[in-house]
Amino acid sequence: MKLAETIVGWKSEIAAIRRDIHAHPELAYEEVRTADLVASKLESWGITVHRGLGVTGVVGVIEGNTQNGYALGLRADMDALPMQEANTFEHASKFPGKMHACGHDGHTAMLLAAARHLAQHRDFGGTVYVIFQPAEEGFSGAKAMIDDGLFTRFPMQAVFGMHNWPGMPVGTFALRPGAMMASSNTFEIRIEGKGAHGGMPNLGNDPVMAAVQLAQALQTIISRELDPLDNAVLSITQIHSGSADNVIPNEAFLRGTVRTFSEAVLDLIETRMRDIATLSCQAMKCSVDFAFHRKYPPTLNEEGATAFCAQVIESIVGKEHVRQSIRPSMGAEDFAFMLLEKPGCYVWIGNGDGDHREGGHGLGPCMLHNGSYDFNDDLIPLGATYWVELARQWLAAQPA
Repeated sequence: MKLAETIVGWKSEIAAIRRDIHAHPELAYEEVRTADLVASKLESWGITVHRGLGVTGVVGVIEGNTQNGYALGLRADMDALPMQEANTFEHASKFPGKMHACGHDGHTAMLLAAARHLAQHRDFGGTVYVIFQPAEEGFSGAKAMIDDGLFTRFPMQAVFGMHNWPGMPVGTFALRPGAMMASSNTFEIRIEGKGAHGGMPNLGNDPVMAAVQLAQALQTIISRELDPLDNAVLSITQIHSGSADNVIPNEAFLRGTVRTFSEAVLDLIETRMRDIATLSCQAMKCSVDFAFHRKYPPTLNEEGATAFCAQVIESIVGKEHVRQSIRPSMGAEDFAFMLLEKPGCYVWIGNGDGDHREGGHGLGPCMLHNGSYDFNDDLIPLGATYWVELARQWLAAQPA
């Protein structure tokens, strides 16, 4: 493994920053303290800082020793999750109901270490933009930064992202061209019937039975209408209705999520959901309100950028530690919005199996969005080295 020696020397210092961020988690668009910390560190290393993109986003500008018109962006997310931490070690969350359970504290730390190295060793041509993004967890912080002029104020030819991946050994990376993560979409279905006494159902139009039949019918979209070679998930995660044992209610509600790797499949599912909901409820003498919300598009890696990233990673950890035949995840990532605007690649870096956690960790697994999770600080030199080498090699590879 070929790590940047200066970054290895900073490991304890950067890990302390990471743990400070972990202890002070901030939710979407509330990352004021985190943004202050990021900006102050960048400025102390001689990096020009711009703030306020996407409310709390931060962009650092690192210019090389020459300017050739080329630039790339390296992105890390900063926000935490609205959940309770189960860990009790020293750097556990100080704020009840808020936790860095997805490793964004570590992503921020890795990019800070890379920014510091690039600022001290400007032996590259062009410009590196380090992008610290808010509100990844369901609130479209990437899109908010784009809407605030990220790619017009900071013109770049490519943009790259990285996420830690529990269960993958430390020292390994995973990437693939095309779909890396799924789109994230939600739906809400309100069924209106006619309430009645539970002992006299013939006097009403039962929305509960309409909801039961609709829940079953919707699954036939995946099993009978989707090409078996396409991938999609339609999960009904909530059904709500009624308040008494002997009362047929007036309304029933269904909510859930749809995940796909392509817009065409998503179009099919949304259209058929609307059709089936309308006709199924009509057959039960009920009316329906159907709402479908497209949250995040699929995360699609550009083929050339993915091949380039694989070469960079191989130069650091060796070909045997680069996984390119992985299966994509049905999880979602709002870095997808950036990849709609610019070519680039999103990679996973192995976070290990949880053995790195200190005493006082929760009894649950070290998995993303779990109260017992903690980022593995051993990733800091490796992830930062990847960022540095990616920036250097990508800029060096651009035509004169």
